[in-house]
Amino acid sequence: MAAIIDVQGLGKTYEVGNEKIDALKNITFTVASGEFIAIMGQSGSGKSTLMNLLGCLDTPSAGKYCINGKEVSSLSEDELAHIRNREIGFIFQVFHLLPRSTALHNVELPLIYSGVKKAVRLDIARQALQSVELSDRMTHKPSELSGGQRQRVAIARALVNKPSLILADEPTGNLDSRTGEEIVAVFQDLHRRGNTIIMVTHNQELADLSQRIFYLKDGEIVKEEKTGRTK
Repeated sequence: MAAIIDVQGLGKTYEVGNEKIDALKNITFTVASGEFIAIMGQSGSGKSTLMNLLGCLDTPSAGKYCINGKEVSSLSEDELAHIRNREIGFIFQVFHLLPRSTALHNVELPLIYSGVKKAVRLDIARQALQSVELSDRMTHKPSELSGGQRQRVAIARALVNKPSLILADEPTGNLDSRTGEEIVAVFQDLHRRGNTIIMVTHNQELADLSQRIFYLKDGEIVKEEKTGRTK
């Protein structure tokens, strides 16, 4: 399978006063199309920094990061914005939904930024909500939805542009155990449908659904574990 992600010697250094802090050091891996990767590690291990780099929200201090054959460091701000909108679907722990907008409008937002015509984008947004079993909640606002339903809206929003890569940051972190299990099932289905997923999680059950688990410590991958799963 073709590599969607190719990371070689990636590093990120922050300057705090006169001190330099290496948040990431010599990170190297590839991710094939359709793979499901989990990233685990304690707070401060570099997980969020790595996700920010993979999501083109920050730039590396060292090394090379390519997504679909495009080296990120050589891209302009406009090109990076295009990749964030078209190539990457983001799913966050805190949902990031517009509180006064309906589920349908929240899901169609990436398509608005992409310039998709209204009739087309509404149809795509409806299909995305149906795919996460929320066809009966399209006109509800976030305050009228449960935590699990809000996360499903966020997942639907991440899917509407049919991204090459889904980046999920602690998608069950704000949910109770029962609701978390529902979201686990959603991710299992996303992977079965062929989506490429990289996920930061403390949820071992969710990590065990992946095909490989990277364990980070002090900014380095200290262990890679294959789970034996396929789809």
